[in-house]
Amino acid sequence: MFGLIAKIFVWWKDATPGTFLTLAMRGAKKVGEDEYGNRYFEERGTTGPDGRKRRWVVYKGYADASRVPSDWHGWLHHTFEKPPSEEPLRRQPWEKDHYPNLTGTVYAYRPTGSLLVGEERQAATADYEAWSPDEA
Repeated sequence: MFGLIAKIFVWWKDATPGTFLTLAMRGAKKVGEDEYGNRYFEERGTTGPDGRKRRWVVYKGYADASRVPSDWHGWLHHTFEKPPSEEPLRRQPWEKDHYPNLTGTVYAYRPTGSLLVGEERQAATADYEAWSPDEA
């Protein structure tokens, strides 16, 4: 009994109770985990509208779809039959490492002159002359 309770509370750290119940009721099994700690599940039977098995991701921490690497994204959307934990994708030499979208976070890109950087903006130089329709 203690093992079940411990399992629930360890699970609850990264998923809602509703997710836990959904996966348990559908008999989902864990098929892998990515480098960010996200866990991937697939149901045992086929209940999808197109006759395929349903697949889920349980995010570690904040749920953000840009944190799913491309190989796992392909598996979630049935592009690949086997999960990357069983059959990893061959990496091309020109491919870069997966990097989540940081827009809206404190780590977002803010170029020089951005109002969010906190620096004072430079005054406009004298080489600019505003257009006026009356002068045409």
